[in-house]
Amino acid sequence: MKPVLIRGGRVVDPANQVDGLFDVLLQDGRVQQVAAPGAIRATGTRVIDARGMVVAPGFVDIHVHLRQPGQEYKETIATGTATAVAGGFTSVCCMPNTVPVNDSPEITRWMRAPERGAVVNVFPIAAATVGSLGEKLTDYSKLKSAGAVAVTDDGKPILGDAIMEQALRAAAKLGLPVIQHAEDTRLTGGCSMNLGPTSFRLGLRGMPVEAESGIVERDIALARKTGAHLHVAHISTRKALAAVRKAKKDGVRVTCEVTPHHFTLLDEHVGDYNTNYKMNPPLRGDDDRAAMIRGLLDGTIDAIATDHAPHALHEKEQEFDRAPMGITGLETALPLALQVLHRAHKLPLPRLIALLSTNPARLLSLKGKGHLGRGAHADVVIFDPDAKWTFYAADSRSKSKNTPFDGWQFTGRVLTAVVSGQIVFTAKDAKVAKG
Repeated sequence: MKPVLIRGGRVVDPANQVDGLFDVLLQDGRVQQVAAPGAIRATGTRVIDARGMVVAPGFVDIHVHLRQPGQEYKETIATGTATAVAGGFTSVCCMPNTVPVNDSPEITRWMRAPERGAVVNVFPIAAATVGSLGEKLTDYSKLKSAGAVAVTDDGKPILGDAIMEQALRAAAKLGLPVIQHAEDTRLTGGCSMNLGPTSFRLGLRGMPVEAESGIVERDIALARKTGAHLHVAHISTRKALAAVRKAKKDGVRVTCEVTPHHFTLLDEHVGDYNTNYKMNPPLRGDDDRAAMIRGLLDGTIDAIATDHAPHALHEKEQEFDRAPMGITGLETALPLALQVLHRAHKLPLPRLIALLSTNPARLLSLKGKGHLGRGAHADVVIFDPDAKWTFYAADSRSKSKNTPFDGWQFTGRVLTAVVSGQIVFTAKDAKVAKG
């Protein structure tokens, strides 16, 4: 493949404390050189004019649902990764709630095979228990050897204290994080949104915040006991975040992520039963959303993850309490983060990029990802922070269109993405020429 020379962009590489105008040379799938503009002498390259743009390590999403195997009518690994790269994500970590559940090395290897047609790096997260039934641990050693980077039962949280402790101990021996969807389903049966004034108005059963915080508090106690790495998926409540903040101060190895929709939207946006605002955890009230923003600003929250959860139109077009939970999110994550965190709340751009790239790569020990140091994997995103555009669900690369952001006007757009040194996405207004 031809070397790629990215010229004149604002290179933001938080891992190496780089933030300035530089040229970047990508060669043989690696970052070869980062130097002052005009200092790199290379011939036979593909040149990307990045003047006025931001050049950053490719984003890493540690929480996506690619639906394959078994639910290809919603998404495939090929379409899901094509959606990811349009949002600047060059690596995605896919959840195990496939059909069948990814609880075996065979399925893990199948998901990573070239035949799946992925255009970004795919890192499977395997089931923590067989069938995600919360009863018997899967073989973590074999799953890790097959390519799994963490274990979780995701939408089926591990409720039993004993089995959760076993999972943490087994994972700790192998250096694998245990990711927990923090929801006490004994408190949320039949619930379809957050418990509050909106659920009361709509006559819907609501999920109390304690259903999340109670599991987080229990899991932190077990992480403290075992020394394992506990990662709280898509945290959404002030009370749960307070428990994480205290645990971190106490030296417990606990990390967490938040989704763009949880720092952007409120439960009241459900309006009159709009199922594109139905997700799990549900949208919360203003106090909880404000807590998520504070957690991002003060560093308590480690990463932004999309929880990209595609569903077919016919599934979402039914009664609110019957419709599945989840929304797509890969293509709107960056502009939402720029809008809410960077512009409205003054989060510095390097810290924002760390939340999308450097930190998630570190959390799951994805070597060579999340930075642009010499020898790093040549995964790069180039975006225009000032580009104004409108997101239309109909234009999404995903097979599913279940998004609450249809028709939203944004500022900040991905123009080019490079994976392993190959340009795999170029927006119409990006400039790519021969050197």
